[in-house]
Amino acid sequence: MTKENTGATARDYSDTLNLPKTDFPMRAGLPRREPDWLKRWEDMDIFSKLREQAKNREKFTLHDGPPYANGNIHIGHALNKVLKDMVTRSMQMLGYNSAYVPGWDCHGLPIEWKIEEQYRAKGKNKDEVPINEFRQECRTFAQGWLDVQREEFKRLGITGDWDNPYTTMAFDAEATIAKELMKFSMSGQLYRGSKPVMWSVVERTALAEAEIEYHDVESDAIWVKFPVGQMSTTGDEPRSELMDANVVIWTTTPWTIPCNRAIAFSSQISYGLYEVTGAENDFGPQAGEKLIFAEALAESSFEKAKLTFRRLRSVPSQELERVLCDHPLKGLNDGYLFNVPLLDGDHVTDEAGTGFVHTAPGHGVDDFEIWMSKARFKGVDMNIPFLVDDAGYYTKDVPG
Repeated sequence: MTKENTGATARDYSDTLNLPKTDFPMRAGLPRREPDWLKRWEDMDIFSKLREQAKNREKFTLHDGPPYANGNIHIGHALNKVLKDMVTRSMQMLGYNSAYVPGWDCHGLPIEWKIEEQYRAKGKNKDEVPINEFRQECRTFAQGWLDVQREEFKRLGITGDWDNPYTTMAFDAEATIAKELMKFSMSGQLYRGSKPVMWSVVERTALAEAEIEYHDVESDAIWVKFPVGQMSTTGDEPRSELMDANVVIWTTTPWTIPCNRAIAFSSQISYGLYEVTGAENDFGPQAGEKLIFAEALAESSFEKAKLTFRRLRSVPSQELERVLCDHPLKGLNDGYLFNVPLLDGDHVTDEAGTGFVHTAPGHGVDDFEIWMSKARFKGVDMNIPFLVDDAGYYTKDVPG
């Protein structure tokens, strides 16, 4: 640059360029302009016009899993609804009558829990609130958040029948459910049965699998001896030395022992008969007692129990199939007099425990399924006792 040009004013060349022109403001002023857009969409009533235009077309229905009416929408709700809006609009343009009807799930623990939080903040006890009053508060709470979420979804531009959504708390929906249930009953397809479910002793209600979160914790465990009481026989076999033995189970839920009705083992695991030769403690197994363990777990189990032992022989699965044990609480207040069969189960492993699984069909899905599928062939009473009430306490039906 020459000395003469230093400090010269730079020329503005923008007027020499063919730049695009627009009426849109450089800064859109979205917060100020959005209410006008929403009102315009409302006044246009596109949904009703599309329904009238497409009333004779083939219907396309999108079954929409509803959100819970218990808070503001989040990014997951937004993604869900935007993608579904793209589907329904696309099907409308492809020539279908694609009427999207939004809905809300207004039942369940998430809503009840919010009301209970309000009670706790006020020092109120839920159990002292009349059930009808509690339900009405849940209904009012759900309706409030339904209205909030509806406006939030409308702000996203989602097209749907927002004036007539479906809700699980609508009285006509509840009546329809009762009507359909009655149809099953009248046709003989409905029966009463038992099945273990996840249960909250605080809320006194069943829990959905999706509501369950598992955490790793350290827990105490117990070994429990089940004396061999009988061996099924064809009549010509000699007395089995297993008649003097005990099947040992290991569990972290000792409170379910009164509900035990069977023991599970695996035909894919090797088992052995062992004799205790010495014991450091005065309690537990003593010298001379015979115990049956999975061979892979015997040494570690005896070491933990501070016992010395010797292995007597292998116990094949065919022999275990013939075993009927006595319940460890047999005779307590004249109770627990039933036989406890050994059932071959796929869920049994020799990675921990004893290789035998304590089975309480009223307290677990695996226990229930193996009991229902295999116990019937053992000639035992198939009745599943209800020994724990809704609050988590033993019932009066528990002997002892």
